[in-house]
Amino acid sequence: MNLRPARRHEEPEINVVSLIDVVLLLVVFFILSAKFTDEGRLRVHLPHAGDVPPASQSAEPLVVSVTQSGTYLVNDHQLINSSPEILRSAILKEAGTNRSLRVTLRADAHATHQSVITAMDVLGRLGFAEINVATVKDEPAGKP
Repeated sequence: MNLRPARRHEEPEINVVSLIDVVLLLVVFFILSAKFTDEGRLRVHLPHAGDVPPASQSAEPLVVSVTQSGTYLVNDHQLINSSPEILRSAILKEAGTNRSLRVTLRADAHATHQSVITAMDVLGRLGFAEINVATVKDEPAGKP
């Protein structure tokens, strides 16, 4: 005689509801965080050394030069010191209210990176949108 109750044979189950919730939250998080990319206010067009800049504007362009020692020149006028405030006032004096001027940024090859970035930052804060970085065309080997 069998006194043991009859056992039902149940299949084991894996509860995947919480896993689906976690995956769905991760997908939503990545979709939303992809929208938080910081768009730059300053567009920098990197030139090719062989390109000739277009002569579309009749106004004299604004040229900001950074020397090896980190001092600035605005349209070949040397500034009294290399502070961003002096650079800002010199650019305002040369450009006036015209923010559509093309700005050419020339930097010595041995100038510090910080000096160039400071000049770009001052130009960007003043509202200049077109900044060209001057390059030197490489001469082929063997030519003076």
